[in-house]
Amino acid sequence: MVLAAKQTLSTKIGFSAPLPRRNPSSSLQRLPLSLSFPSAALPKRTVLTLSKPLHLSVLRAKPPVRCSAYEADKSEPPQPIDDTKSEAAKKAKIGVYFATWWALNVVFNIYNKKVLNAYPYPWLTSTLSLAAGSLMMLISWAVGIVETPKTDFDFWKTLFPVAVAHTIGHVAATVSMSKVAVSFTHIIKSGEPAFSVLVSRFLLGEAFPTSVYLSLIPIIGGCALSALTELNFNMIGFMGAMISNLAFVFRNIFSKKGMKGKSVSGMNYYACLSMLSLLILTPFAFAVEGPQMWIDGWQKALSDIGPQFVWWVAAQSVFYHLYNQVSYMSLDQISPLTFSVGNTMKRISVIVSSIIIFRTPVQPVNALGAAIAILGTFLYSQVNHTAHNL
Repeated sequence: MVLAAKQTLSTKIGFSAPLPRRNPSSSLQRLPLSLSFPSAALPKRTVLTLSKPLHLSVLRAKPPVRCSAYEADKSEPPQPIDDTKSEAAKKAKIGVYFATWWALNVVFNIYNKKVLNAYPYPWLTSTLSLAAGSLMMLISWAVGIVETPKTDFDFWKTLFPVAVAHTIGHVAATVSMSKVAVSFTHIIKSGEPAFSVLVSRFLLGEAFPTSVYLSLIPIIGGCALSALTELNFNMIGFMGAMISNLAFVFRNIFSKKGMKGKSVSGMNYYACLSMLSLLILTPFAFAVEGPQMWIDGWQKALSDIGPQFVWWVAAQSVFYHLYNQVSYMSLDQISPLTFSVGNTMKRISVIVSSIIIFRTPVQPVNALGAAIAILGTFLYSQVNHTAHNL
């Protein structure tokens, strides 16, 4: 739209000349725009000279944008396909970890019991298990299969109490299985949560809600019922399992307190733990049993079992490291609650498989005690997780 200002308007606002009408023939010409302002000496009259026509145009407003809020109570937005696939892959990975963990643990317990039945030297057997795992990891680091961990003196100093507790728990459990059935050892070891709560309460001063203490009743009651009704009860085997529980509780406490902020993967962490435990255990194994006993027992086992006895020893040593390695690797992928539930299910699989394979006689009352103890362990993991999230 082109408007021409009238003379009266130009005089009134102080234009020095009327605005000229636009000449169509000169529409393509660009005339300079000249603005002249008087000096400060003429304050009464302001002169504005325009040599270019004044153009006024109408701007049409855009239609308003309508914003609506998402109502969460009506429908859920669809998840991206990539997130759904990644979540499914994560669950499948955890399932593989659990299945591998349980299978390796069952195989280890079977071969370990076979070796101990024919070769009752638990200190050497425990040492061979740690030695096999240490050798496997050293080879893996040397050939580049596993990245070598970056450790320093402070790391090994912090790891030392963890290794001491791990060594005691490992040897005690092996001594227990050399004296009693595998199923009985694992029934008693299912009482580990009770030791964890008692140690944390009386030594560390940690308080727990009433629900946690109540969950210990079926654990303690079930273990006691199984011990009282065990047909082949042995005090050394029973005390070995109890000492193993206590040692592993301290191992977990030392590990949580000392290893915070250490950038070592679960696989490498357990490898370092095995190597340090091997250094601690070896002199004690020589002192308690000794080479002469080992040589005599080895010859007897070979004559009774045959060459397959060597395979049993190798299998129990390798599978011990593998199942522990997988359990530590799974800790990097799952929550403590999921790990605790998986550990409970692992004990069930070991107890059932060992009873079937070794044809262990089990009384109904003994089986009831085992079921109560394992159920209590599961309840403890649930209430303890809830208590820590409050």
